Amino acid sequence: MLSTVYTAALSGIDGFEVAVECDAHYGLGSFDIIGLPDTSVKEAKERVKSAMDNSGFPIGDKSVIINMAPADKKKEGSCFDLAIAASLLANMGKIRGSVDLTKICFIGELSLSGGIRGVRGALPMAIAAAKAGKTVLFLPRENAREASVVAGIRVYGVTNLRELTEVLNRDRHLEPTVFDRSIFENAKQNTLLDFSDVKGQLAAKRAMEIAVAGGHNILMIGPPGTGKSMIAKRIPGIMPPLTFEEAVESTKIHSVAGELKENDTLLCHRPFRSPHHTVSAVALSGGGKNPSPGEISLAHNGVLFLDELPEFSKNASEVLRQPIEDKQITVTRVAGRMTFPASFMLVCAMNPCKCGYLGHPTKPCTCKRGDREKYLSKISGPLLDRIDIHVEVSSLDYDELKDTEKGESSADIRKRVTRARERARERFARDGLKLYCNAQMEAAEIERYCRLDEAGDAILRRAYDAMGLSVRGHGRILKVARTIADLAESEDIQATHIAEAIKLRTLDRDYKNL
Repeated sequence: MLSTVYTAALSGIDGFEVAVECDAHYGLGSFDIIGLPDTSVKEAKERVKSAMDNSGFPIGDKSVIINMAPADKKKEGSCFDLAIAASLLANMGKIRGSVDLTKICFIGELSLSGGIRGVRGALPMAIAAAKAGKTVLFLPRENAREASVVAGIRVYGVTNLRELTEVLNRDRHLEPTVFDRSIFENAKQNTLLDFSDVKGQLAAKRAMEIAVAGGHNILMIGPPGTGKSMIAKRIPGIMPPLTFEEAVESTKIHSVAGELKENDTLLCHRPFRSPHHTVSAVALSGGGKNPSPGEISLAHNGVLFLDELPEFSKNASEVLRQPIEDKQITVTRVAGRMTFPASFMLVCAMNPCKCGYLGHPTKPCTCKRGDREKYLSKISGPLLDRIDIHVEVSSLDYDELKDTEKGESSADIRKRVTRARERARERFARDGLKLYCNAQMEAAEIERYCRLDEAGDAILRRAYDAMGLSVRGHGRILKVARTIADLAESEDIQATHIAEAIKLRTLDRDYKNL
């Protein structure tokens, strides 16, 4: 007897439909799985047999062949267990013939006792099921809230095989899990860390506001303990709130990577990833035997913070160069080639020298000139050229430290940032461009939207010659100036905007002669 049920599998961060065909008849008690399964899928036969036995549905001496179609796509992971069990239940007549299995998708891992365990990638697999025309989805209870985000499909979270069978046969009533969008809309407005907690550092705060308003990459330079990390951790709170589409896209990545907690729904805040400086190039870019997202992709639609930038290995830091430009990263391994989204704001922090006290008002620098040059040379020129803003974060004096007056809140800064981004988006939309921030402008857009008057052009010419800027560095100054003008609600880039943008290239300006 032949029975067919449907499930979904992962390819990168996207899902695709899989048909599970079961042919079972009395024989020698063999159990084979075909259709390009990996080791974990092949092991499913032992989990399924034990789960069926312990749930009161023994397979007995039947010879079973499970085919997973399409057979030319690699199947990996334990998410197929539930579908294999469902195909056997249908084959054995344990699911009533009136149940339309063509409209149902089954996803989940089985325990030996018949329990159903959570899996990675429930959201992209649920999206794939809905696109394939499925209207009902059965999956582990801990993944139900995550999958409920998908429109057009009823999601049921089940805990064991017995419960699944009873719900399918309508012997038990189970309410579907419903996504409450109002919870997401309310939660994304809340910020956990506020800029009002940061004392002093007005120049650094201003630079950060400009960086976020334009989506620019930024590097903070300053002695230890000046608040660089404190400022960086508050950046998501001044970024525009996640749109629903962005939240779904980011959640898909975190789901595939196993970063979602049990019963999570959508990411409500922009991701903030802060890998340690010992991180490998593979951990940053993504990879493994079967390519999976790395820190670069986990920061998609959010912030990638690299503290102590010169301490990162050259191999790791150079991985960033291509994704910064292309907003995606392609990982090629023996098992396949995957492209992951990687549109993030790069935020870096570093000391001015190895000891950390170059230019400190009271603590002398103990580094030799050669040591300083060696320290800064750890950051390659091409990577540094891709960072739009370099800002110094100086030490606070005692009066600034003891000032009890609260600084400006993240909510107030976010309002200005959001207005500046809307201004840029409207300008691009008038010309039919699908850009959402100034950092995304290419050469043609820079020429169109970053025209200068004579005074501004003269300032930039002097800076170009004095600082030895590259063509890319010249363009990035213009993009930053465009953002400063947007924050000032000015249609034209004025000389003061260009001057401020030039000041935000500290490494080009002040660290040529150490």
